[in-house]
Amino acid sequence: MVTGHQLTALAKGCRRATMAETRIEKLRHPPKRVFINNIDSYASKCIAKFLCECVVGATVDPDGQVDTMEDTVVTHSRARAFHIVGTVSDRCDEDRPYVLEEYFQLNRDELLSKLMDCDVVIYNITQHAEQVEEALWAVSALHNEMSHFSGPKMFILVSTVMTWACSKPVNHDVPFTDEIFWRRRAHPNFKPHIDLERRVVKMGKTNRTLFSTYVVASGLQYGMGEQTFHFFFKTSWLGQEQEIPVFGDGNNIVPTIHINDLACVIQNVIERQPKPYYLLAVDNSNNTMEDIVKTVASSLGPGKIQKRPFEEAFLTQDLSVMEIDSLLVNLHMEAVHLKELYSISWLCESGLVENIDLVVEEYKQTRGLLEDKVKNADPGAENEDSAAETKELLNSLKDSMEQYGGLWDDPLLVKVVKEKLMSNPCRNQGFVLDGFPKTCEQAKELFYSEEHETEDGTSQISLCSKKIMPEFVLCLDASDAFLKDRVMNLPERLVQELNYRQEHFLRRLARYRENNVEDETVVNYFDELDISLLFLEITSSHEPDCLLLMQKIFDTVGQPRNYGPSSQEVEEGERRKAEERMRREAQEKAEEERWEAEEAKQGAAHWEQWTKVLEEVRQQEEELLEAQTVSMRNYLMEYVMPTLTQGLIECCMAQPQDPVDFLAEFLIKSNPFNY
Repeated sequence: MVTGHQLTALAKGCRRATMAETRIEKLRHPPKRVFINNIDSYASKCIAKFLCECVVGATVDPDGQVDTMEDTVVTHSRARAFHIVGTVSDRCDEDRPYVLEEYFQLNRDELLSKLMDCDVVIYNITQHAEQVEEALWAVSALHNEMSHFSGPKMFILVSTVMTWACSKPVNHDVPFTDEIFWRRRAHPNFKPHIDLERRVVKMGKTNRTLFSTYVVASGLQYGMGEQTFHFFFKTSWLGQEQEIPVFGDGNNIVPTIHINDLACVIQNVIERQPKPYYLLAVDNSNNTMEDIVKTVASSLGPGKIQKRPFEEAFLTQDLSVMEIDSLLVNLHMEAVHLKELYSISWLCESGLVENIDLVVEEYKQTRGLLEDKVKNADPGAENEDSAAETKELLNSLKDSMEQYGGLWDDPLLVKVVKEKLMSNPCRNQGFVLDGFPKTCEQAKELFYSEEHETEDGTSQISLCSKKIMPEFVLCLDASDAFLKDRVMNLPERLVQELNYRQEHFLRRLARYRENNVEDETVVNYFDELDISLLFLEITSSHEPDCLLLMQKIFDTVGQPRNYGPSSQEVEEGERRKAEERMRREAQEKAEEERWEAEEAKQGAAHWEQWTKVLEEVRQQEEELLEAQTVSMRNYLMEYVMPTLTQGLIECCMAQPQDPVDFLAEFLIKSNPFNY
């Protein structure tokens, strides 16, 4: 008999042995170093994330689930099969835990050194045409350096089905396959792509054991936030257009593949190294462009489409020329090699249309938009209103208003609100209910959260309840005195508009207090359902206090889950800010110049006035001095100058040796006041 302690010891021994085997396996098969270009772009980022999750000795499904017989090994060791490095097109603070190293603006010598350190080099040219030239340089440089390889290397070119866009089918009922890839003819704008494909294939034939090359021609990629189809998802989600545009007749068949399925194909190429060096990576769908847009519009938007001339696509700022060319392609394709050589664990094998619910959920989560919590809902069923039902509802609304004095009874009101909450705008952009439901009965009727058991016996809230159940409930409360004081200070217009006359307001307030002292209240109802509740006590109408309350709400609800401004709107905003700044600077400069001119003018006036005053003061001083010296001058002229003149004459006539003494003695003798 085996005891529990023995079983525990045995399990621990097995686990240690398994972990030891895993470490040995990890040393035997170290992680491959994989380079991916433009790792911050849509496709390259998704491929990098997928490969980063691949585990040694395990197969990673496209949905990220690990399929392994040794769950304990995966849980404890998590020995990654690949180490991802790559280039980035821009410096940013985004955290990329799936990237071991990232490189920015390397020169060719530095980049070649990084490529030589890698086991696998992946170049994705499906998004950026400028990467074609760099990919050609990379494969050529590696091919020239084969003699210096430390081990086998693999080069994978992720190209596009647009290199098949102008191919002529042998039979219209027979799809294009990768078995006849040599017959492909490229779209005129994608001739550099097909030339690169041929060069990559040729260089891989030199020595495949040392340097193997592959071309993976990808269908139009979707999923994980969207890229090529993003315009239609965004337009539908915003709900600003009554009809979603389909450019052209919409009958063109668009080959597609989920981005994670594409990543899974690349993983299989790395691990299996198949003989065919050219692979088509497309799903099994044959959806037309009209099918795709109509499905997206029904799931996220109004459900209606409008066919427009394809030329209008070039007027759409959200679509690049490469994306427009791709959306207009018409190719019926089949990936034969994927079916015959690989055991791909498909995520969306049947295509975008058949998997729209999954794709929409990924789109909302990846883009950080308001998340729909319901899966496998039938979007078409919500819009199945017949004319008879609409007429019946209108009659019911009319009868209710006549019976209840212009109001609707509770069942009818709840029905109208529920139908509105089930609409695409509310499910996509969310909703705010203000003051409704007022009672617990209304809340139960509106959200009817009764639970039912699933087949496995677990309890589950009803489907409708999950669709429209709010994420947050804000409970605002205030004292009766504060509410009465606020109503008394309202303008008369608002009092009449809100029906806040004294007797009516007091009656409503009393009824509210009475309804919220019972055990079954709206707040208690949501609390029992574990809905996030935020209680806010209103004590003041002043702006600082209101801002504090708003900050509490922002902290609870979180960042807005919506589209920010588009790149064009950002550029327009920056342009307006620049214009406003230039206008303000010009205004300030003009004001400064005006002030300087005014100051100079005033200074000149002050200087002129000051000079005038100085001249007047000088004249006054001269006149005063003149007036003060008149008597002295008269005295000198009358009594001094005659004697002095006579003395000077005598001095000139006598010519004494000391004229000064002579003149002094003469003045003393001749002083008229010498008595």
